[in-house]
Amino acid sequence: MMIQRSVARPFPGLNLGARLFSLLGLILLVVTSSTAAQDEFTPTFHPELVVTRKTGDIRIDGFLDDTGWQGAAVADHFHETEPGDNIRPPVETTVLVTYDQDHLYLSAICYDNPSEIRATLSPRDRMGGDNIGFFIDTYGDATWAYTINVNPFGVQADALWSDGFGEDSMFDLIFESAGRITDSGYQVELAIPFSSLRFPNTEVQTWRIQFWRHHYRDTHYSITWAANDRNESNWVRNWGTLSGIKNVSPGRGIEVIPAWTGSMDGALKADPDGNLEFHDSYDDLKFKDHDPPGKLSVSGKYAVSSNIIVDATANPDFSNVESDAFQIDVNSATALSYPEKRPFFQEGSDLYRTRLNLVYTRSINEPDFAAKLTARLGKTSISLLSAHDQHSPFIIPFEETSSGLIIGGKSFSNILRVRRTLGSGSQVGVLATNRYWEGGGSGTNFSADATIRFSRRVTLRAQAVGSYTVEPDDGELTAGLEGYKFDNDKHTAVFDGESFGGYAASGNLSYNSRNFYVSGTYSETGPSFRADNGWMPRNSRRDASMYSAYQLRCDKGLVERVSFEVNPMRIWNTDGRKKDEAVFATVSMPLRFYQTRPSYQYMISTEEFAGIYFDDIWNHHTSVRASPSELLAFGGSFSYGNQIAYGYRAIGRQTKWSTWLDLNLFDRLYVENWINHVKSYDTGTNEELFGGFIYGSRISMQYNRQLSIRLFSQYNDFSDTWVFDPLITYQLTPFTLFYVGSTYNIQAYDNLNKDGNRFATGTEEPFEHRKLDYRQFFMKVQYLFQL
Repeated sequence: MMIQRSVARPFPGLNLGARLFSLLGLILLVVTSSTAAQDEFTPTFHPELVVTRKTGDIRIDGFLDDTGWQGAAVADHFHETEPGDNIRPPVETTVLVTYDQDHLYLSAICYDNPSEIRATLSPRDRMGGDNIGFFIDTYGDATWAYTINVNPFGVQADALWSDGFGEDSMFDLIFESAGRITDSGYQVELAIPFSSLRFPNTEVQTWRIQFWRHHYRDTHYSITWAANDRNESNWVRNWGTLSGIKNVSPGRGIEVIPAWTGSMDGALKADPDGNLEFHDSYDDLKFKDHDPPGKLSVSGKYAVSSNIIVDATANPDFSNVESDAFQIDVNSATALSYPEKRPFFQEGSDLYRTRLNLVYTRSINEPDFAAKLTARLGKTSISLLSAHDQHSPFIIPFEETSSGLIIGGKSFSNILRVRRTLGSGSQVGVLATNRYWEGGGSGTNFSADATIRFSRRVTLRAQAVGSYTVEPDDGELTAGLEGYKFDNDKHTAVFDGESFGGYAASGNLSYNSRNFYVSGTYSETGPSFRADNGWMPRNSRRDASMYSAYQLRCDKGLVERVSFEVNPMRIWNTDGRKKDEAVFATVSMPLRFYQTRPSYQYMISTEEFAGIYFDDIWNHHTSVRASPSELLAFGGSFSYGNQIAYGYRAIGRQTKWSTWLDLNLFDRLYVENWINHVKSYDTGTNEELFGGFIYGSRISMQYNRQLSIRLFSQYNDFSDTWVFDPLITYQLTPFTLFYVGSTYNIQAYDNLNKDGNRFATGTEEPFEHRKLDYRQFFMKVQYLFQL
């Protein structure tokens, strides 16, 4: 095994000493150095594939015996790119590509021992195990791309990749797929409508393309058609080229999605005498702002051309069919954000991803109408989004913390984004956002950003933004923040009609080579900066950090590679006072054994919070995950050290652990379980500051690719709350579906009478009871019409 070595250097500011040397010695003892001769194998970088129109019919059934596949372009020289470096892969793969006026057709023959294939009939976007990906950069500029994966059962997964930010798995694409396991492995077929893709409005198409097979056995083998140059910092620029597609268009490109949503909810309330009653929203006049029993909405999409799209929606249902997972926020200084899952925001979502999070689409909470224009005109991309929101959420950032999520009144939001590619992976852009509150008040951001690619290895990413805020004159919205001030006490947090400007900036310079990666980042946010349409929970900060990683790769043996990472960082406020300083050192070591991936991290830090200087912060963190078979995957993490207990203004000896277990049963029953636990003791008094856990479970039964049954449950020990979400879904496409489900929230009350039917009076002994606190029944029918 060949091991590449580097000279070890001490980490500045760390007293790791014997710990790191002992750990390094143990690793080098485990890693043996035996070199195995490879059969002669020549990697192919940037291969080319020329496609022609299909010669007959193709039926998407996974059999590949249709006449339309005769004469299709063939890609069959694949490479193992992880953990090997462009070597001969352990299994063979062949991909076929052709097209007609309306569809791009792809198929793959994945040779393998059928008894060893890892695959499960699972919901869309939740596949695990063996699969093959078809990745397409239709504009060829390596700034964004479609990623499409299909497993041996034809289960689909897709995402939208963008340079500098990776994959957005919330993205959905319409396409048809099928798969089947054969005596020689498995094979898949796909038909992707050109109406689902955005591409240049030209006679001849030239795209970047990559085929990526994921082969899970003792380790995760990545097997690609185009060889991978590890000195290339832009992933897409390693891909091959597809040409030959001529005279295609998205057709009329009209999509209409009518939907009907019905819901009924209720909550536990007390009458003036303290008696508890359960009220349903449809007959309880006490309820405010609840949806009616039935709601009709319509969304539409019109493809003016292959690169100009108009989206609009009226009275939309922007609900999620599954509750957001609980996050442990008992020791969080800021409000928490959640991912965006709503379909309306998918078109052009890559354009809104910038270094500073100025567009957080969940800030558009409950719109009664919204519209969006997305145009990709050669090297220039434009997106304009407008929406009127009924109940707009916001947060107020401060130097060390932020307000909780506050729900305001009606507002109108406008977001304009323009981005232009400059070739060689470079791009520049501008972004403008505005939220205008009905009744007065507004928040505006103006931003400029750039990605400059100096070479294959060196990239600079930067952004600068200014803000102007006019507060509403409504102190009730900010009740509880009366004592908070900011910008050296120039302004109050209470909404009293003040106006002020602000600024923010961020830059990152990175260097990438075969085994070494380093990047430096500097960000600054002014004390009066606001981003009403974004997610910026803190301001008055200067943040400098560096991340470096070096990898020792092992051609053979138990150890796949050993990665060393060092991450120093420092934070000041805008007055120049140091607020936080830390160094993280990490070692990870993936093994060729049950896909086992252990890692260890050590951190030391000093931090000032709430005027108190804490200088004894440290933490050990270790984690491991493994997948011994198709049926079983598990993992966990454990951390121990001194951490600030923010709510108590003290140092706590904190223990935090989590564990998870996934079971795949009978090819279609999937059981997930996880527990997250944290506990902290005051280091001075040894008194418990806080402690508790969150338990979650998801049991999914996939009857076929369309029909699934799921029970999602969570328990929050901090609030002593249970949530249960049963759901039945029938889904033909991501946008044609029917589901019916419910939500039950069970809350513990510790101040009820003995029978649990009323609050205890001053003369009664209080008892604890668990009561159904909230429930909702819901149903949705949605159908996509493509005209």
